[in-house]
Amino acid sequence: MGAFTRYGEYIGTIRYLPMNRGLAPCDKLVRQHKVPDKLLQESWEVGRLVLAPQYRSGFDSLKRLLFLSFVDVLDEHRVDNLLASCTPVLSRLYRRFGFSVLVKDACEDAEGSYSLIHGHVPDVLRALATSDEEKALVARILAVRHDTEALPC
Repeated sequence: MGAFTRYGEYIGTIRYLPMNRGLAPCDKLVRQHKVPDKLLQESWEVGRLVLAPQYRSGFDSLKRLLFLSFVDVLDEHRVDNLLASCTPVLSRLYRRFGFSVLVKDACEDAEGSYSLIHGHVPDVLRALATSDEEKALVARILAVRHDTEALPC
């Protein structure tokens, strides 16, 4: 769980949960829809993004908040895949952040249907990085990840 502050005032929260441990709501959806195992390796669910109304208007602000929170998670955890459930409108937004729809209408409740979306970490990082500094940070993160994958156990 993470919180966003601006000038000392809390403006929002986001939640990241490891998958395959029975903690993440998407665990049920991936089993139900038989998501391929390769998309579940080192996977985490991203969700419960909540922003104060006055901070919901800017695409760039949302992109920056997602970038900062995700880099923070990567600093502590190995993550290869991100999954989430969201409305069709939000799934279109998340495509701009490197995600793709795995299952349209994966579940439904009284408020409507939800899609199951997936993002591969390198794609998401590259899509979220905006400034030259962020792009350089992404390059360093991906280089370190590549180096650690090649190390023997």
